[in-house]
Amino acid sequence: MRNNLFIIANSGWKYIGYALVAFILFSLLDWDLLAFISLLMTGLFIYLFRNPERIMPFYQQKNLVAPSDGVVTAIEHLENSDYAYRLDIESSYLNIGVLRVPMAAKVSEVKIVRGVRTGKNSKLFSLLNENGEITFADEADNKVKVLHRLKQSFAPLDIDLIKSQELMQAARYGVMINGVTSLYLPANFRLNLNVGQELRASETLVGYFS
Repeated sequence: MRNNLFIIANSGWKYIGYALVAFILFSLLDWDLLAFISLLMTGLFIYLFRNPERIMPFYQQKNLVAPSDGVVTAIEHLENSDYAYRLDIESSYLNIGVLRVPMAAKVSEVKIVRGVRTGKNSKLFSLLNENGEITFADEADNKVKVLHRLKQSFAPLDIDLIKSQELMQAARYGVMINGVTSLYLPANFRLNLNVGQELRASETLVGYFS
């Protein structure tokens, strides 16, 4: 995993580069309006792919922190599942898109499915939209499944993980611009969040394993 510490996420450089090339070209041709639009796009891409440092607060052991920025939109109890709860976090273009490891763990499963990017309210959203599914397992065999699913986004889901990889809590592992993150939590987990609460990746406490 490339834990990029630069102020811009790696996946954003190509968009910034294209916009800058367009700005230079239009400026040389004296196409002022298009040059101005290209300059605005450059600033927009820098904003969307910003990659700030985060200082993780001190929590008790066996804690789980948010893997993405956003707002909690649903907390559901699951029946007939390996997990007891599902927590949905919706991110928008205004949120920082960098994804962070929710706990010190090993990647037991990772699967990326490329697909369409329809709106969340579309009937095809859960069936066809591009998504990435990751299962993290710690030393005590506590498991959490994280499902990232894109909404209407210009950028593909970027997840830089491999199976059996050992990870530190709060490490960067990808970028999702405008999407929904679902956390699947086991029965021995004590949730510390409410619907409507705003989260910051690696800083907001989700809860504890018992």
